[in-house]
Amino acid sequence: MKYNAAIIGGGPAGIMAAGRAGELGARVVLIEKNKNLGTKLLITGKGRCNITNLKDKPRDFINKFGKNGEFLFSAFSRFGNKETINFFEKLGVKTKVERGGRVLPVSDKSQDVTEALIDYLRRGKVKIELNSEVKKLVKKNNRIEKIILADNEEITADKFIVTTGGKSYSKTGSTGDGYKWAKELGHTITGLSPALTPVIVKEKVVKELEGLSLKNVEIGVFKDNKKIASRFGEAMFTADGMSGPIILDMAKTIGKELPGNVKIKLDFKPALDFSKLDQRIQRDFQRDSKKMFKNSLDELLPRKLIPVIVKLSKIEPKKKSNFITKEERKRLSHLLKEFTLEIKGVGGYDKAIITAGGIKLSEIDQKTMRSNLIDNLYFAGEILDLDGPTGGYNLQVCWTTGYVAGESVVKNCS
Repeated sequence: MKYNAAIIGGGPAGIMAAGRAGELGARVVLIEKNKNLGTKLLITGKGRCNITNLKDKPRDFINKFGKNGEFLFSAFSRFGNKETINFFEKLGVKTKVERGGRVLPVSDKSQDVTEALIDYLRRGKVKIELNSEVKKLVKKNNRIEKIILADNEEITADKFIVTTGGKSYSKTGSTGDGYKWAKELGHTITGLSPALTPVIVKEKVVKELEGLSLKNVEIGVFKDNKKIASRFGEAMFTADGMSGPIILDMAKTIGKELPGNVKIKLDFKPALDFSKLDQRIQRDFQRDSKKMFKNSLDELLPRKLIPVIVKLSKIEPKKKSNFITKEERKRLSHLLKEFTLEIKGVGGYDKAIITAGGIKLSEIDQKTMRSNLIDNLYFAGEILDLDGPTGGYNLQVCWTTGYVAGESVVKNCS
């Protein structure tokens, strides 16, 4: 049987592309090498599935992707974040908006999103081929003629869409195969690197803080003592470094500056300047003047952080708070405003949420997601050179480009 469209990769972009093409009446086959669809989708948002983000207007949303975001204008105008929410609501997935504009299913279960999408495929009569690994795309006369699977089965179609994702979380099937095929077919692959990944620091003290989540903190990145980036929001300590939204968002920038003298400085009290922080500390110490220093920081800091700050301040832990000197308070204030960690490295693809880099966007038609080099080949999702911050932005790229590609293979059927 010859299909109108064959989609390689059963992640969010592939499912959306296949579903949309099927909805429009095309004969579609979706090829996935895992035993289930949406393997990576199930773990997004810590298993809650951060579907998209409603914080920004279209222009601001697109700006989150830097200069490459311009590529999304046409596609986003057809299927943006609001259309995505309506799409899932119609599939029976009720949504809610949380801090930072994050949109999640009311159930907090990514499984509900995946099941709704699979039902969408069934309604479009999409043929789903699981446990099917693609070995090769065969080109003839500037067109893809067929797909050859690992078991040597051949699949022919009028159009082909590659939605194989990046290289991050390889255990979910994202092993970079799509980049290899695209390159063999003449496409340019821009520099690939892990993105939205934790950072590793040299200081062993972070092990004592493992699991501590921070809210309303500011973190700056410094290269040779010059600030190159900063973010305000949430972060978390890990066994060997830091993670959390603001760290993940800056990881790509940090990675580009390595190796080198790169440090991060945490401001635990960004709402207070040094003078006001000192006043706050004095008030706390005066109120609890008979308390030992180690017991006088409860209202100022998270409990898990206190022993580390006490140790690094070099203030005698049992010293009565009313005997702490101005110089000692100054050291304490600098620790709270400039808690410095030296960067050793960034997490690899096994820890990265997405892959930065991908197929060069100038080689893709932004209105259809069709290759400018191969007549009947389309790309969608993470395989493209688009990467944004945490909070549903990258998943929206999958929905948007997948929808447009799926629609385009039907409207442009030969």
